[in-house]
Amino acid sequence: MPEQLIFATEVALNGLMTGVLYSLVALGFVLIFKASGIFNYSQGVLALFAALTLVGFQDGQVPFSHLINATFGTEIHGFGFELPAIIAIVLTLGVMVLLAILIEKLVLKHLVNQEPIILFMATIGLAYFLEGLGDIMWGSDIKNLDVGLPQGISPVIDTVTYEWFGYGFFIDKLDIVATVIAAILVISLTLFSQYSKQGRALRAVADDHQAALSVGVSLRFIWVLVWSIAGLVALVAGIMWGTKSGVQFSLSLIALKALPVLMLGGFTSIPGAIVGGLIIGVGEKLFEFTVGPMVGGATENWFAYVLALVFLVFRPQGLFGEKIIERV
Repeated sequence: MPEQLIFATEVALNGLMTGVLYSLVALGFVLIFKASGIFNYSQGVLALFAALTLVGFQDGQVPFSHLINATFGTEIHGFGFELPAIIAIVLTLGVMVLLAILIEKLVLKHLVNQEPIILFMATIGLAYFLEGLGDIMWGSDIKNLDVGLPQGISPVIDTVTYEWFGYGFFIDKLDIVATVIAAILVISLTLFSQYSKQGRALRAVADDHQAALSVGVSLRFIWVLVWSIAGLVALVAGIMWGTKSGVQFSLSLIALKALPVLMLGGFTSIPGAIVGGLIIGVGEKLFEFTVGPMVGGATENWFAYVLALVFLVFRPQGLFGEKIIERV
């Protein structure tokens, strides 16, 4: 096999793994959109907030310690103990569920039957609020996240590819774990959406709030449920991205990369979020590998948005999205 083709294959495999990480963020957007018909701008910040909370619990950090010390002149920083990863994850999940309840009670219940743009603006405000809250609670310094997930080159893939091609592929074990978890999430959420009573109610709420209320669907319960699931997805995404690149406030910007993923896969399709992420991940890596050297590199930052623009022109509903026809 030609050397350049071998290198391109390795790049494509790494692109697939990166695409899975994009898809984990996009899943949260799809869930909220299916339940309310709005684009949840705060999903990236939810992933950041979940990761910050998880690290805080693991390290035994006192929440709001910076604010307490500045107000009262104390030197409080930690409880003096650290929590095991599994306990910290369970506690963080509880925080995300509590956050979902508060969001519904303080924000969403007041916006029933409002225009989608009103709900969208509410998620923008929520994003900035959560980002500031995370800063006050846990501090703004870059944090290391370690929940015991394997990292580093996969020796199995390295050995097998060296035997086949005479060149060992570098595939991160963390990316393989993320791929398996993403597959489990997609299968579970698809089954939940299509076959459960709550999943059908979720789709009814997205179509028409008032009609769903008239047939006995509890809009408040559905919103709490879907924001709780979105919080779970955000926690998983925060763990993967935080383990990979550290927990820092730039983590919230992964929401911007999830936007073209949604445009490709469709805003209403859970499997589409995965397929869109894989296309973006592979596409940007191969484009950088083949075309990047000709134009000076740095094409990964804009390739996804150019591809999304092409889809908006020729297939605005995405590959798996539902085509909406309005009759007037």
